[in-house]
Amino acid sequence: MANSQKPTIIFEDNHLIAAVKRSGQTVQPEPNKPLSLEDEVKQYIKITHDKPGDVFLGVIHRLDMPVSGIVLFAKTSKALIRMNEIFQQRAVKKIYIAKVENRPPKPNDLITHFLKRDDKKNFTKAFVTEVKDGYKSQLKYEVIETKGRYSILKIELLTGRKHQIRAQLSAIGCPIVGDVKYGALKSNADQSISLHAAELSFEHPVKKEMIYLKSDYPTKMNV
Repeated sequence: MANSQKPTIIFEDNHLIAAVKRSGQTVQPEPNKPLSLEDEVKQYIKITHDKPGDVFLGVIHRLDMPVSGIVLFAKTSKALIRMNEIFQQRAVKKIYIAKVENRPPKPNDLITHFLKRDDKKNFTKAFVTEVKDGYKSQLKYEVIETKGRYSILKIELLTGRKHQIRAQLSAIGCPIVGDVKYGALKSNADQSISLHAAELSFEHPVKKEMIYLKSDYPTKMNV
């Protein structure tokens, strides 16, 4: 497989496998884009476990291309069906770390917006009051550190909308560093945005035990 790179695997058993996506990488294959995380993980399984033929790998959830962090895959169709149900039931705790411009209005808060998508522009707009075709969206944030005009936030995502964190933080005057689409002053040199999916916890779909996954955020996101 051309341009293959060994993925960073942080969890694996017979049912699930979790890897860390690099910023600039897609979760699934896309035309004219670098090798996807899905392809890298499939190649890893094929080589590591000496599997003949095609490798089954179910995509459970996704991260935006400029975002880094944990992505969970299913190694069996049974695990994929059950994990899809667990995500739909919002029975997964998702923690992100974001480096943002400015300091939020409060040291910690639960913020609620109604998000409306414009798929043609690939853009999500946040409204403070209910709007037609808007979806209620919530996240909690906590300020970990502030230095100069930048802050590091720990975010718990309570709903899973497209570009939710990006749109909601922009709406409170704290766009994610590098995210010019949502109001950041300038791009990051590598075209990433300073948002990292840092933790994922859920009940294992087969073993019924709690699984806690963690990935440290990149040092470039330090203030």
